[in-house]
Amino acid sequence: MSCSDCEPLSLTEILALADNETLALWNDLKLGYTESLGHPLLRHEISKLYSSINTNQVIVLAPEEGIYITMSSLLQKGDHLVVTFPGYQSLYEIANSHQCEISKWIPKYNQGWSFDINDLKGLVRDNTKLIVINFPHNPTGATISESDLREIIEIAKKKNIIVFSDEMYRFLEHDPKTRISSACDLYDNAVSLFGMSKSFALAGSRIGWIATKNEEILKKVAVYKDYTTICNSAPSEILAIMALRAKDQLLHRNFEIINQNLSVLDEFFNQHKNEFEWKRPVAGPIAFPKLISEISIDDFCLDLVEKNGVMLLPDSVYDFEGNFFRIGFARKNMPEALAQLNKFLSH
Repeated sequence: MSCSDCEPLSLTEILALADNETLALWNDLKLGYTESLGHPLLRHEISKLYSSINTNQVIVLAPEEGIYITMSSLLQKGDHLVVTFPGYQSLYEIANSHQCEISKWIPKYNQGWSFDINDLKGLVRDNTKLIVINFPHNPTGATISESDLREIIEIAKKKNIIVFSDEMYRFLEHDPKTRISSACDLYDNAVSLFGMSKSFALAGSRIGWIATKNEEILKKVAVYKDYTTICNSAPSEILAIMALRAKDQLLHRNFEIINQNLSVLDEFFNQHKNEFEWKRPVAGPIAFPKLISEISIDDFCLDLVEKNGVMLLPDSVYDFEGNFFRIGFARKNMPEALAQLNKFLSH
């Protein structure tokens, strides 16, 4: 129950969604080297996800690679960053490895998780090099408003700070009205990270990308990529084109699973009010509830997986404290796992 992605698509399912052009590309595919920056058709499909990004402002790579290369290309010893926290480890540990100074933008835990823009303002310094944000947020399922995002961009513009925006859960907002702009559409010095892993249920394809209008950053990332993967998986690129062309169907399919499972979770946590605090997330396929107990969440999760074969992710994995745990709800078998958790609690 700790999965952070949506129910993975089978190869049969994705091929069934293919149009004639992509099916021909698949059937005639030769497994040679691909274009380092990504298949032109794939970059074109990716550019359609943005309002002002063109094909030449996209580089296709593995999502983790996008974080590693961009951070490694931009950061030097002593640079200062502000990073949403808790979060995906690479968003701050790569900076740690470069001996950077890191200030953590930590959300408030009241009527649900929320990030206060005033807290961010207090963390930005005159020498801040990078603001790293992740919305929809992993692991809390929180997001920010469009006005807050634009305020972050204005702060960055005034101090010439680069914004790195991890948007891996984009399009998984539970209410589409809460969807914020992609940072790269608002600011020339913003780098947006996205990919097929979460919203499009193709984590195994290992296809992601960065999008930015900053030509210098694009060049640095392109050069660095020659020393990592060099190019992308040929079959994965074609599968990604198929999925992006069928994105509305895929998102509808994923939301059906998410909505059904959220209803099940609402009922479960309502029945266990004395054991858990449940703050319903507003975006994404994961949430970060709290265990109300003197037992540490680490011990609880270890006991659960050993006795009932169900895995939850304790907050220590995020270097965070508070007896919170990550739970995923975009897999079809989540109710079965939840039944095992219920059984565990009854003993």
